[in-house]
Amino acid sequence: MNMRRVVFTALLVIMGMAASTVFAGWNPHEEEHAQQTIRLFQKTDPGMQVFFDQAYGYAVFPDVYKGGILLLGGARGDGFVYEQGRLIGRSSITQINVGPQLGGQAFAEIIFFRSRSDLEDFKKGNYELNAQASAIVVTAGVATNSEYSDGVAIFALPKSGLMAEASVGGQKFSFKEY
Repeated sequence: MNMRRVVFTALLVIMGMAASTVFAGWNPHEEEHAQQTIRLFQKTDPGMQVFFDQAYGYAVFPDVYKGGILLLGGARGDGFVYEQGRLIGRSSITQINVGPQLGGQAFAEIIFFRSRSDLEDFKKGNYELNAQASAIVVTAGVATNSEYSDGVAIFALPKSGLMAEASVGGQKFSFKEY
């Protein structure tokens, strides 16, 4: 991939993140995409089933797009929030990174909430995960040794792209109930 294409892709990702999310209502095809993402995580690591069984709730982000150029980058994606296995709303994820970085990447992410109060904190809106709350990249067997940190467990599954970075940033989430 030539440098011009990488820069163009990263610029498109960053511009897309600047646009605000509009929740236009429920679309069953979009929710099916979330269910496909759940199945993909479970297929990649069957040990993740324990998190689905024991978590009070979880947020599924089927497509998160991340990009960066020089010292600025970010990520953006939309997802679905479940409480005890039942769909209750939509969410968006936004991330801004500062530090050396170049490239673009797409990934899926699932955040598990251990208890009702952990999910309630998320549902209040403007929820943030700091830079120290890092996602565990899903591979076979990784969930077996994973634990909650401050009531959440975060798993990511890379889909495509290549990103080189040494940046610091946090994730911010919004929530809209159905």
